[in-house]
Amino acid sequence: MDINEVMQLVRETRQFVENRDMAGHVKVKGLADYVTQVDTNIQNFLREKLGELAPEVEFLGEEDGLHAMKGDTFWILDPIDGTTNLVHDYQHSTVSLGLYSKGEIILGVIYDPFREEMFYAEKGKGSFVNGRPIHVAEAENLGQTIIAIGTAPYQKELAPRNFACFQRVFEKCEDIRRTGSAAMDLAYTAAGRIGGYFEARLQPWDFAAGMLILTEAGGKITRYDGSEVNPVEPGGIVATNGKLHEELRALL
Repeated sequence: MDINEVMQLVRETRQFVENRDMAGHVKVKGLADYVTQVDTNIQNFLREKLGELAPEVEFLGEEDGLHAMKGDTFWILDPIDGTTNLVHDYQHSTVSLGLYSKGEIILGVIYDPFREEMFYAEKGKGSFVNGRPIHVAEAENLGQTIIAIGTAPYQKELAPRNFACFQRVFEKCEDIRRTGSAAMDLAYTAAGRIGGYFEARLQPWDFAAGMLILTEAGGKITRYDGSEVNPVEPGGIVATNGKLHEELRALL
């Protein structure tokens, strides 16, 4: 698998993201949960093109929903991570693509079409953005960095617990951020722009690519209870530079 060919296909999705008419064609899946024509067109485009590139690899996209796959190797795609942002032209959305094989992610690509930033990694080869190596932040504790949060907007019943966590973290770190894209937050943690990120409820396509990019950049990702993240199971995640992981996790 040539990652450069994969990245070129992902980069071509910018044509769909830039189409504001498509972004206005919205289907409501649930409270604050949308799918636009952009999501659908990107998923269909990448399904077709990746199928031509590697016909033996199966495909799991967000707009298909989570379901069992026949084989042990498949793409995991979030065509637009940050769809609500896209609907409102709040320009923090990414295309996130991971390649799962035999229990782990072996290739990950996160593309920010608004800033033309391509984050990527292959297992055992390090992480990069636009060809430059990236590494997690050097912060030794929360007081030396900012932390990104995810509000789990589809489960607003979790708000009291979540916002209590946010307050505890806010009181310990320099400041908190909320982009609305889990993939972007994982990429930014990998690049050392933030010290960590956490969210209580995510789907595999939200974090599949990002978990590899983060770990290849020297970071750490676990569930809230410290257990290993299965890349094909939904759930909360805590992602950090590793050095402040237990400090952050203890607050959650």
